[in-house]
Amino acid sequence: MDWVVILAGGSGTRFWPLSSPRRPKQLLPLAGSVPTAVAAVDVIESLVPRERILVVTSAALAGPLGDALGLPGSNFLIEPRAASTAPALAWATFEARKRDPEAAILSMHADWHLGDGTDFRRTAAKALETARAMDRLVTVGVVPTRPETGYGYIIPGDEVAPGVRTVARFLEKPDLITVQELLGQGALWNSGLFAWTASRLLEEIQASAREVRDALPLLERNDVEGYFRAVTPVAIDVAVFERSPRVVTIPGRFPWDDIGTYEALARVRGTDDHGNVAVGPVHLIDSANCIAWSDEVPLVLSGVRDLVVVHANGRILVLDRARASELKQTLESLPPEVRDLP
Repeated sequence: MDWVVILAGGSGTRFWPLSSPRRPKQLLPLAGSVPTAVAAVDVIESLVPRERILVVTSAALAGPLGDALGLPGSNFLIEPRAASTAPALAWATFEARKRDPEAAILSMHADWHLGDGTDFRRTAAKALETARAMDRLVTVGVVPTRPETGYGYIIPGDEVAPGVRTVARFLEKPDLITVQELLGQGALWNSGLFAWTASRLLEEIQASAREVRDALPLLERNDVEGYFRAVTPVAIDVAVFERSPRVVTIPGRFPWDDIGTYEALARVRGTDDHGNVAVGPVHLIDSANCIAWSDEVPLVLSGVRDLVVVHANGRILVLDRARASELKQTLESLPPEVRDLP
């Protein structure tokens, strides 16, 4: 049967001060009226029933996510520590196989914006079908809509079946000149949407993922804490997909955004006639190309351009919109009493 694993961890810094450790971006309504994690379950549950949706998260987020998603408690896999995506997905795949030895698994993230549920489900179904029929690891490469230096790229290789190609190589966050060259070569965004059968992924981990494989026997003994102590944190892309010879890619033409910075809100929410995004009690006067969000108090922007202004969690952020991608560096320069949120 088909299963879905939703990765829903996170430290809550990418949308500071709107996001916090207790309310990271997957619990925020960044793209619309519901949190992105809720939207993820909503978009996938007509493809895979809710009882076969597993959510990997932290102890701090399990309660809020449980309240938001309404999934059975046994479908939440709580990591003893954050160790990146390879250990998390190996564990989730192991759990799915325990419940269903023939499990085929789609892996996705809780904090994406998916603009067309029908196209997304069609692509997800093809990824699962390809994983089963070809006994391969499948990565969905989203067809780019713009030059984007913040994403990784997939360079497709030879076609091995209609619409299915090998992967010539992966490239992580290239510069703009390289991106423009890649787009001319038909490169795809590395979305992080994957599919595999449980048996195939676990075999590839044994063959390739030295950071994880020696810890797998601990899962056999149901020692999840020991497993997470033993693994080395590593992304599934690095540990498996970049090393395995059994990887193929299929294109995804659905609108997709990982909502990585405040700048993304202009794409996923749209703008007014002056290029502004306003969420909450925000008043814009003679202002253009601003992104403004207030959780509570009225926020007034008058006669300004190209700003990000956020009021949330007792903090106010005013940021040059062109530097939205530098928020992490900004936070690192702040004293803990300002940076750290409850």
